[in-house]
Amino acid sequence: MTETLPMLAVLGGTGAEGFGLAVRWAAAGYDVTLGSRVAERAAEKAAEIAAMGTGWRVQGMENLAAAERAEIVALTVPYGAHQPTLAAVRAALQGKILIDVTVPLVPPKVSRVQLPAGKSAGEEAQALLGDGVRVVSAFQNISASHLVDLQHEIDCDVLVCGDDADAREAVVRLAAAAGMVAWHAGPLANAVAVESLTPVLISLNRRYKVPNSGIRITGIPRGD
Repeated sequence: MTETLPMLAVLGGTGAEGFGLAVRWAAAGYDVTLGSRVAERAAEKAAEIAAMGTGWRVQGMENLAAAERAEIVALTVPYGAHQPTLAAVRAALQGKILIDVTVPLVPPKVSRVQLPAGKSAGEEAQALLGDGVRVVSAFQNISASHLVDLQHEIDCDVLVCGDDADAREAVVRLAAAAGMVAWHAGPLANAVAVESLTPVLISLNRRYKVPNSGIRITGIPRGD
């Protein structure tokens, strides 16, 4: 029996991280909708992705329309747009999985851990959206430039945090489809540690003059 893949949306998909995730998922055969505050901008970026492969199913819409269309929604906006975007699409996310990719960076000090009032962006999303949405925190530590380069083997692992085990597993499968190794990293409360790794990695990049440092989990057998 052929598996039916869930329809995906990437809100903030015109930014580097969201665009890269959309490229990976479109290449893996998923139907992907890019969301943006401006529908025309989303359509332009979706056309760029569609032109990268044959038969790729990608379209662009305003954020709310994109969220309404999808079964699993990824949020890839800057932290300053996090709560406004969630508030705008709250009703459309009910009954669905939200993958929160947001990192609470506060420019210009982006190499410093700065915990938000709600402990983590993922926990803030869950509090705002309510129990009708299964929030999963993931993909915060993956380089956007590595995502968009389909020839690049991504050697940074994905830590997946969420209170619903089935929702976490769905995100682990999405990571695998995009060429990444992902791990169940516990409840959503653990997202505070995962999100905080991003400014640490930025510090490493600056200190050692490398473009994209990452993390890997050791001591656990890795599958094929």
